Amino acid sequence: MLETQRKPVPRNDGGELDTATAFLSFARECVLKKTDGLTEEQLRRVLVGSGTTLLGLVHHLTFAERVWFGHHVAGGPDPGDVGMDVPDGLTAPEVLAGYRAAIEESDAAIRAAGHPDAPLAVPIDGKFHTLRWVLAHMTSETARHAGHADILREQLDGVTGR
Repeated sequence: MLETQRKPVPRNDGGELDTATAFLSFARECVLKKTDGLTEEQLRRVLVGSGTTLLGLVHHLTFAERVWFGHHVAGGPDPGDVGMDVPDGLTAPEVLAGYRAAIEESDAAIRAAGHPDAPLAVPIDGKFHTLRWVLAHMTSETARHAGHADILREQLDGVTGR
């Protein structure tokens, strides 16, 4: 199979925040890249027993960005459910635009926090973790789902690569 979407990992090493945000951005790009060129039907197609779809992964990650960065880091409202079920009335372009917007909002929250040691605005289980913790959590969460997206995309049309 051709690796038509392969991209090298970041080489950023200009400090802890620079490196952390570069790898988070890379994982986000990997997820979005898996949706390139697919139809609404393909993005919603169920290929695994859990019911996970490419669009569902993006929908889930949108809410995760808003929970962790928008709510816990920036102190905004809790957006609620982070499930993978995409409402029928929400189109694929709307879901993808929502994820891109959530990423921009998250990046603004990261910049505003300014340093990995910055404490969260809203505690997690009563503890004020740091921005560092949220960056590590969201990078692992996004990378994990990027791997799921790799498998789903390969099942759809054979496209591989990170």
